[in-house]
Amino acid sequence: MKELALKYGCNPNQKPSRIYMTEGELPIEVLNGRPGYINLLDALNSWQLVKELKAATGLPSAASFKHVSPAGAAVGLPLSDTLRKIYFVDDIPEPLSPIACAYARARGADRMSSYGDFVALSDTCDAVTATLLKREVSDGIIAPDYTPEALDILRAKRKGTYNVIKIDPTYVPAPIECKQVFGITFEQGRNEINLSDPALFEQIPTQNKTFPAEARRDLMIALITLKYTQSNSVCYVKDGQAIGIGAGQQSRIHCTRLAGNKADNWWLRQHPRVMALPFVDGIRRADRDNTIDVFIGDECDDVLRDGEWQKFFKERPERLTDEEKQTWKAQLEGVSLGSDAFFPFGDNIERAHKSGVAYIAQAGGSVRDDHVIDTCDKYGIAMAFTGVRLFHH
Repeated sequence: MKELALKYGCNPNQKPSRIYMTEGELPIEVLNGRPGYINLLDALNSWQLVKELKAATGLPSAASFKHVSPAGAAVGLPLSDTLRKIYFVDDIPEPLSPIACAYARARGADRMSSYGDFVALSDTCDAVTATLLKREVSDGIIAPDYTPEALDILRAKRKGTYNVIKIDPTYVPAPIECKQVFGITFEQGRNEINLSDPALFEQIPTQNKTFPAEARRDLMIALITLKYTQSNSVCYVKDGQAIGIGAGQQSRIHCTRLAGNKADNWWLRQHPRVMALPFVDGIRRADRDNTIDVFIGDECDDVLRDGEWQKFFKERPERLTDEEKQTWKAQLEGVSLGSDAFFPFGDNIERAHKSGVAYIAQAGGSVRDDHVIDTCDKYGIAMAFTGVRLFHH
């Protein structure tokens, strides 16, 4: 198949719409549903991310995409009991496969942003992964293959309309890519930078020059995630998964704050009192997620005032005080941080430190590099200048 007609483009008024190949056939096969223009943008960008993550780490990988940027990305490390609980997969009786763990991590880190996502898997989708995916609000999935059981589960999702795409994992695009804007064609070489190259960590200007193997892995995950995130972008990673992604901001400090706030929320969701919230029976998954997000935020009264808390809880929980939050957040450590370009000021490092960042990889090359290095040294943070910029638009 060389061409696939679409219902419409980014918006319903943008017709006609299609994807097509000028040479050869499309490397995808739609096994179910009718994916749209944005679905396919998410699918093809997320597939590149997980394929590269798998190649760099050797681990099954997954991504959750929304509006052409990842809401989450992860590799298939086992889940702790705490993560199983906060990702709401602790009720699955069978063991989670590595690809199911990758999916649970990618989807669970920022459940608010992942609502209505498009999913990418580096490996064959199995039945347990499909079972996890079936109960989430999602637009579709792209993977190199599906077991028959997984395909049956996914084809039954959304009354049979769920988008299921199979991609040829051997497909290699042309080295030159182009797109049109305002009737003008842009052309460039594809970004084929190798982000698993050990040379990325050769220039370490900070006093702390130690990057444990896990930190190098997490920094690779951060950089590969940023390669497919709309710029400006910053990514926090902990234990093989992105825990905070700040995308598409004009200011880098805003990226750092946005991603850091998401990382803080990921950690606050693990607070014992948050994990023990007494939700009413039968609460919808989206309502539960939103309630947790509000409860741990600055507007917790929205779900705790009389007449409101009864909608969500069996009994009114006590709010988390600012002191309790700060005490808990101070326990987050060993976080890795990647940036798609240089940090222009030390304020980014100050904000990153508040979210437990101990390792940083960034391009370097700012006129204020000395200030950034000094701020890292103040907190004992190890930072590498990769010399690589990862803008994506």
